[in-house]
Amino acid sequence: MRLLHTMLRVGHLQASIDFYTQVLGMRLLRQHDNPEYQYTLAFVGFADESEQAVIELTYNWGTEEYDLGNAFGHIALGVEDVYQTCERIKAAGGKVTREAGPVKGGSTVIAFVEDPDGYKIELIESKQASQGLGI
Repeated sequence: MRLLHTMLRVGHLQASIDFYTQVLGMRLLRQHDNPEYQYTLAFVGFADESEQAVIELTYNWGTEEYDLGNAFGHIALGVEDVYQTCERIKAAGGKVTREAGPVKGGSTVIAFVEDPDGYKIELIESKQASQGLGI
């Protein structure tokens, strides 16, 4: 068994595709329109779905905004250098909501960015990503 994808509902599909591909460096793996049920699915990731989990962006035609609720937390990405990644994201027009630095009470270097729909993405320095926060 393995994790295949995480689905996020998005209000502006192209803005979301642009964020995940141009700002975070993922690839658009596939996209499909379903005119009968009025939705579009776009799958983005760093590698093909056969190799690792990806993100499914679901655009329900005509729905531009969702209530994100308070149950969903964030998606985490491992990066080589959190400080440098934040600078690159800001230069590409991305929104950094928590600057790079050690997690409170620990030494793991993290940061948070936000996609166009307000979903949070945590950046964790790769050399520390498997150690857990606070170490």
